[in-house]
Amino acid sequence: MNATSNLPFIVKLLLPLLAIITLWLLFSEDAEKNTNEQMTIARTSDYAMSNFTMTVMNELGKPSRIISGKEMAHYPSNDSTEIVAPIAEIIEQGKDTWLISSNKAYTEGKGEDILLTGNVIITQKDNNAIELRTEKLNLDTVHDNAYTDLAVSMKSPHGTTNSVGLHASLQEKTINLHSRVRGHYDAPPTN
Repeated sequence: MNATSNLPFIVKLLLPLLAIITLWLLFSEDAEKNTNEQMTIARTSDYAMSNFTMTVMNELGKPSRIISGKEMAHYPSNDSTEIVAPIAEIIEQGKDTWLISSNKAYTEGKGEDILLTGNVIITQKDNNAIELRTEKLNLDTVHDNAYTDLAVSMKSPHGTTNSVGLHASLQEKTINLHSRVRGHYDAPPTN
């Protein structure tokens, strides 16, 4: 007789089940560890900068954007770039310069579409009396458009306007508010 012949039937059933569960747990931990290691390896940047300023030129060799930030990293696995505390100046010769800042920015490829997140602020460089705020903004740098589906607050010297969603054309200086638009306007004093 061996040692297992004296065990009750239920214990004989539970022992192999316990062994299978133990093996399954061991292998699933290894698979999860390998997946986390692969994600870490895939997120390795090929270059990074700290406290930087870069100028993007247009087709005529004139500055079209000046981008600065606290940190920037490029990831070759998906050709993406992440920027911490970005500030972008959108420059058009003979027109107002727009300033856009946020906590973070993300883009892929040539940076034609940029996702700004966290405390996004849009204002004009020489006239910060008008200020637009949201938590997430998509910026189309090819057409100089900005849009979001989140809550937006617009402040001017004579009042505030709140809405959900926005589309702004920086070239045409137009802003379309999508829904739930509410505002307070104080007419300027007449002299």
